[in-house]
Amino acid sequence: MKVSRRAFSKGCVLAASGLAIGEKMQVWAQVQGEHIQASDAHPVPAIQDTETAAQKNERMQWFREARFGMFIHWGLYAIPAGRWDGKEVPGIGEWIMNRASIPVADYKALAPKFNPTSFSAAEIVGLAKSAGMKYIVITAKHHDGFAMFDSKANPFNIVQATPFKRDPLKEIAEECRKQNMKLGFYYSQDQDWTAPGGAAYKTGDHQPPTYHWDPAQNGSFPEYLRTKAIPQMKELLANYGDYPVIVWFDTPTKDMTPELAGEIVKVLNEHPKLIWNNRLGGGYKGDTETPEQYIPAQGYPGRDWESCMTMNDTWGYKQDDTNFKSTETLLRNLIDIASKGGNYLLNIGPMATGEVPAPEVDRLQQMGKWLAVNGESIYATQPTLFGAEAGSFSTTEMDKNGKPKFIPSWKWRSTTGVDKVYIQLFEWPAPVFHLDKMPRHVTGAYLLADKARTPLKVTKTGNGLDVALPEQPLDPIATVLVLQTA
Repeated sequence: MKVSRRAFSKGCVLAASGLAIGEKMQVWAQVQGEHIQASDAHPVPAIQDTETAAQKNERMQWFREARFGMFIHWGLYAIPAGRWDGKEVPGIGEWIMNRASIPVADYKALAPKFNPTSFSAAEIVGLAKSAGMKYIVITAKHHDGFAMFDSKANPFNIVQATPFKRDPLKEIAEECRKQNMKLGFYYSQDQDWTAPGGAAYKTGDHQPPTYHWDPAQNGSFPEYLRTKAIPQMKELLANYGDYPVIVWFDTPTKDMTPELAGEIVKVLNEHPKLIWNNRLGGGYKGDTETPEQYIPAQGYPGRDWESCMTMNDTWGYKQDDTNFKSTETLLRNLIDIASKGGNYLLNIGPMATGEVPAPEVDRLQQMGKWLAVNGESIYATQPTLFGAEAGSFSTTEMDKNGKPKFIPSWKWRSTTGVDKVYIQLFEWPAPVFHLDKMPRHVTGAYLLADKARTPLKVTKTGNGLDVALPEQPLDPIATVLVLQTA
């Protein structure tokens, strides 16, 4: 089962909607089979409504070239780490307050216990760098309302409410500058479970219209937006120099009307180089599609997009979740996404100490080793010239929406350069790799991991070609064949 940050158990919560099965569904996330609705008419025009195509291309260029980024979910929820009152709470770690119906006062009592003295911005940014990642997006405030930065707008933050007294975002920003890493901030603009008036999704027996579970949560949503959320967004956009380059919104509800979203857009428009996603709400499409925990069968032609995914089944640290994907799966995901023109935003969930769990470190370092050799076939590439290699839609099987189910194939993928076509081979087809049709003229071939770039024999066969391969692959996960083109 694909686990979104909102889809914990199909029997309890309908994926990504926050509504019990049988209730009318409205899409707030972008899990498989769902699309966030957007409109063309807005009370406040956004940058996407007014810029030229050339201006957009310039603004989005670094993002399109990056292909691989680090998502960081870190906050007070790392202290209970999935357990409350001695019991494991079902679902993902950062949703424990909602899932366990923890009263506001009890949750806020975690703050004095939060002292992540093992946190090292240099180590985390260095880990992203060693993994071959080009940007980081970190949770500045998740749905629990706790700010992981120094906020004058609201005292429930890591500097004022904890013994740590440091601003991790400031330290990460400084390290990103030193290590040439882009930095973005995730901000939960809509849901806030500790601020009066903040929105909440329904889980369990939480009742409409607010789905709150504690009277302390009640209040005015517009008041929350104007006294906490918007002032904090202004702080995030003003206090960290040239960062953030991305603002990553999440889980808008019906409370986020076009007019209220427009108040946020006014702030965003003051930063014309900023990139922001399609989860603001109020009908704004943003810059990027955000498929969550899945890779779209054919990408999003004509749209920039980014698959956000976890290494195990949780975003925020959860001590009982050891269901980690293999390095092979993670690398295949990266290659698959790049072949379809998207970015891979891969999550880590640091512990309450500030340390990154060892299985996550190990996998990122292994991915970095592959990219150190084969990154040329990922960064700044264009999508495949082919397409059928990714798989096909079944003529007999249907998905949950009654549409033909996509059946992936995992033999190879392809990305495209200016004068090269890259073939990432998952299954070694020795002695020959065959293409039925090649839309470019091929002038030579070699394996990217071969430092000598030993020429491989290319034989044209009608509209296609054959490339003679050595007996064994050069990498156990994916060996990259380079076709030089003219």
